[in-house]
Amino acid sequence: MRKIQLLALVFTLAISGFSQQNTKGFTLVIHGGAGTILKKNMTPEREKAYMAALDSALLTGYKILEAGGSALDAVQATVMVMENSPLFNAGKGAVFTNEGKNELDAAIMDGFTLKAGSVAGITTIKNPITAARAVMDKSEHVMMSGKGADLFAAQQGCEVVDPSYFYTEDRFRGLQRAKERDANKVDSSNAGLRNPLHRDEKYGTVGAVAVDKQGRLAAATSTGGMTNKKWGRIGDAPIIGSGTYANQQVAISCTGWGEYFIRLVMAKSIADRMEFGKQSLKDAAHQLVMVDLPKLGGDGGLVAVDKNGNISMPFCTEGMYRGFIRSNGQKEILIYK
Repeated sequence: MRKIQLLALVFTLAISGFSQQNTKGFTLVIHGGAGTILKKNMTPEREKAYMAALDSALLTGYKILEAGGSALDAVQATVMVMENSPLFNAGKGAVFTNEGKNELDAAIMDGFTLKAGSVAGITTIKNPITAARAVMDKSEHVMMSGKGADLFAAQQGCEVVDPSYFYTEDRFRGLQRAKERDANKVDSSNAGLRNPLHRDEKYGTVGAVAVDKQGRLAAATSTGGMTNKKWGRIGDAPIIGSGTYANQQVAISCTGWGEYFIRLVMAKSIADRMEFGKQSLKDAAHQLVMVDLPKLGGDGGLVAVDKNGNISMPFCTEGMYRGFIRSNGQKEILIYK
């Protein structure tokens, strides 16, 4: 009899543990780029469009997490929604290079296993984040670039499109303005890039971070890079540890002037401050984004979530498209400072 009672107790505890594991809260945080985003320059219609796009992205990831899906799957699906929107500098809305092309970068990382995948300078994959995921899951590598990355992603079943798919009139006009300044040797320096009238030409990235019901963390980032970029320039987004990073403690996705995020190894530096310096996510992110980044000469922002569901969304620009949603349904979408 006692043996039966003990077995019953073990069974009850096992069921209880399973129930707790599957009812644990989850959190999803997103960004759609940082820069000079001022309400006075935003029409009501355009603001509504941005809010709707961010809401759609959040709800896409929420459904996956609510159903018990992984943080990894959630951040990928969430980023794909923003890649498919011409409002953001990623996928369909990507900016143009000096040669009049769209060269796309993306990265994804699984915090539980530290597996990661990224692509840089691809031109024919509809959703670059799917190419990054393919590199992570289906190759022995972490990063691929250019034609080789396009070819590999296509062989793995990622959707291929003609490069003309990425064309948008707004982005093309932005390239013409930048090239005109180049021709007139106006504002071609770093100081010129900081000019509020056109500083956003170096910005624009989408990203998502999440912690799921099992406590697993993941991060994903996608971008079209910098308007009028030359010589195969690559920013921080596809560089693991700089623009994208996740471990078992925190997940981070960055947006801003990539050269400075690379120099600071932004995402990993925050994770290290938390692990070795015992700082909170809030304090570590604030130090890097609000102190170290502007001190170096750069600007931008990031979104992050830790294993306990604490979030951080600091930025030192005028605005950042951002939002979060939790398992209890709490949701907030913000644009301005």
